[in-house]
Amino acid sequence: MRTLIGWAGDDPDREGLRDTPRRVTEAFEEYFSGYRLDAADVLSKTFDEAGGYDDLIMLRDIRVASHCEHHLAPFLGVAHVAYLPNGRILGISKIARVVEVFAKRLQTQEALTAQIADAIENALQPRGVAVLIEAEHQCMSTRGVRQPGVKTITTRFTGAMEADASYRDRFLQMVHGQRG
Repeated sequence: MRTLIGWAGDDPDREGLRDTPRRVTEAFEEYFSGYRLDAADVLSKTFDEAGGYDDLIMLRDIRVASHCEHHLAPFLGVAHVAYLPNGRILGISKIARVVEVFAKRLQTQEALTAQIADAIENALQPRGVAVLIEAEHQCMSTRGVRQPGVKTITTRFTGAMEADASYRDRFLQMVHGQRG
């Protein structure tokens, strides 16, 4: 960090920058804490006390804060995650936690979307999974083409969520705030 500060044209020994390398290290420990977590562990606790419920379960607007693996720049947005249970359900906080496990790693949004869907698929064996992420990439909004406000949208559908258009349509209506 001292080298980068000097390369940028500032004095790493200046009062305001003296502790910056330590602060950046602490920030990086938080930004990339997902490498110390295992999605399978997060999703290992499931319940079969669903009262026969077998319809769509969805969490909308899960905060996503990740870093582009190409520029180390943040990308920020939301994830919408749903699944069709197959006898067992997850605690809803587990879905948000699995998003965070993968978001807190160097990523592409495409890989992040697939990793979330695959982890839920592997842990729960549901009838289907749907994941939609929409995020603004700082590597595009603050540098390069400088297009703030542009959102990248990625999706992943598995099982019945992929095969049955009615489930997919309900999921997308729910993403947009309409009743499914």
